[in-house]
Amino acid sequence: MSDLKLAAELPVLRLKRNEDRRLHAGHLWVFSNEVDAQQTPLPKFRAGELVRVLAHNDRALGLGYVNPQSLISARMLETWQLPDVDWLARRIRGALALRERLYPKPYYRLVYGESDGLPGLVVDRYGSSCVVQIGTAGMEMLKSQIQQALEQVLHCEALLFKNDGSTREMEGLPSYVEAAKGEFDELGRVLEDGLEFQVPFAEGQKTGWFFDQAVNRRNLVKYVRKGARILDVFSYVGAWGVRAAHSGATEVLCVDSSAAALELAASNAQRNRAHEGNGGRLTTLRGDAFDVLEDLAKKRARFDVVVIDPPAFAKRKKDLPKALAAYKRLNQLAMRVIADDGVLVSCSCSYHVSFEDLQDAIAKAARAADKHLQILEVGGQAPDHPVHPAIPETRYLKAYFCRVNESLK
Repeated sequence: MSDLKLAAELPVLRLKRNEDRRLHAGHLWVFSNEVDAQQTPLPKFRAGELVRVLAHNDRALGLGYVNPQSLISARMLETWQLPDVDWLARRIRGALALRERLYPKPYYRLVYGESDGLPGLVVDRYGSSCVVQIGTAGMEMLKSQIQQALEQVLHCEALLFKNDGSTREMEGLPSYVEAAKGEFDELGRVLEDGLEFQVPFAEGQKTGWFFDQAVNRRNLVKYVRKGARILDVFSYVGAWGVRAAHSGATEVLCVDSSAAALELAASNAQRNRAHEGNGGRLTTLRGDAFDVLEDLAKKRARFDVVVIDPPAFAKRKKDLPKALAAYKRLNQLAMRVIADDGVLVSCSCSYHVSFEDLQDAIAKAARAADKHLQILEVGGQAPDHPVHPAIPETRYLKAYFCRVNESLK
């Protein structure tokens, strides 16, 4: 039987009148308040079930998978073919073609959810190993097929399902970490612009590494003068700090709340010969970022470049007011420890915090700190995190590179 005939037998999810406009514009999400709950009540569906999505007038919109427990009640797959191993493999090959064009070595985000036509799926590639994050019930239903497709396309030697992201809770899914193939007891490896880092796969943040900041880390180099002092706040395993030390900084201080992450930052510095006697000296300090910055300011510590790359302060829209207050305070504290004519790199990975929101928080922080600030450049996520033009949610990372001076008199 053809895919079209099989698709015709799938359950129907019907939308209210005019609620198909966003889908026609290219967005792939259906929200629960857009569903015609009288004709197709959401509770009748199983989480992750494949459905035909119809407009109010019976116009077929495509296949999607549904989750009655989530605010995003359905995600479109942009296909009429039933998703199987071959279909997944074709989508993964399409994603791979872009990354192989951009990256000389296989260290990158291979699959970025909706932007690669695979909503709810993230795959990061670490050489011959892959770390997979499934964020939706629909993709969880396809877990074994995802593994088969990845092995078919990449012949990966090791595959880890690191299914512990916050979106799973909203989807009603349990959190777990599972080595589906190979061993993940030891640290993994990342190569970035000639530098080598060890990363924790199973116990680390996200999939172990933040590929999205790669271009911004590369752009940092031009602001690191020989002999500079660098402060890397929320350093994790030292991606920013090690690069700064390798680029000529004399002293680098990495600050994080995780002792394990700081141990790796120190070892990564040694691995790349960014330590005393051969490049910059990298030291670590464990503590809460706000408290550490307060203490450094009291001690009149000064740094030529300060990088603040915090976790998401606004995971939900209702968190935005508190998040903006936190970004303002964090940037104000950072400016207090920047030497005159220094550089601030201020980042946010919160989708709900827009570029304008972050810029406003930085501007307010500068006024509160009595500093004159100039924005030199604005960065976003690396191209292995492509933005879907109709889905603003796929554009989330912001990085402001700012010159900071004493206020003009």
